[in-house]
Amino acid sequence: MKKILYIFCLIFCFSCEDVIDVDLNETEPRLVIEASINWFKGTSGNEQSIKLSLTAPFFDNTVPPATGAEVQIEDSNNNIYVFAEFNDSGIYSNNNFIPVIDETYTLTINYNNEIYNATETLKSVVPIDFVEQNDEGGFSGEEIELKAYYTDPVNIENYYFFEFISDIPVVPTLEVYEDRFTDGNQIFGFYTEEDLEPGIEVTIRNYGVSKRFYEYMFLLLQQGSQDNGGPFETQPATVRGNCINTTNPDNFPFGYFRLSEVDQVFYTIE
Repeated sequence: MKKILYIFCLIFCFSCEDVIDVDLNETEPRLVIEASINWFKGTSGNEQSIKLSLTAPFFDNTVPPATGAEVQIEDSNNNIYVFAEFNDSGIYSNNNFIPVIDETYTLTINYNNEIYNATETLKSVVPIDFVEQNDEGGFSGEEIELKAYYTDPVNIENYYFFEFISDIPVVPTLEVYEDRFTDGNQIFGFYTEEDLEPGIEVTIRNYGVSKRFYEYMFLLLQQGSQDNGGPFETQPATVRGNCINTTNPDNFPFGYFRLSEVDQVFYTIE
């Protein structure tokens, strides 16, 4: 009898499972601007591209491109660089851009009859001096760590944005640094991943960025940190970039317009 009752209880429990559809609030799509003008050292920097997309519902697997926009960048000398779209992809390119350190550029986007603007300065960056590998890092003392050293200029306010990309199928590691307490010293960008092993190639990029971009990325990285509270923490606030909608300010875009000189190093784990 007890056995029959036990089986009945199991059938009852499993038969009571319901599929719950989460009804999330949806808003009108907003423009997402990925306008990173990167001048890699040793190149002309003439070929540049800007990606425009739209926000999508949480459970959607695709990111819709923002097609049909008019995109241009203008410098302080009234030189205008028009970015043409490729095959309705939301990718807009220009092949004759002229990067100049400390030059101020203005991005203008006309999308759905609304004008978006952003202004930034192209920032220089010092080269990466060398990369140091430590095979006894992490809590276990067995993780591989990399330090990419660079020498900060004396008496100049600098901000750095590091990107570490490897063959490991994870999101690239991003870090930002300022020189408030390290002015004029040799310092480093830090990288580690649990699955790093000999033979894996790591691309290390150091970008020179403005103070405003440093503050913007610092907040984004703070919100995306694994240590950023638990499931009952207050939801993060929207981080606004430097792009504004001059036609309809309430329909503000996401993203940032950044111009950077970049130093790049390829390092193979030993």
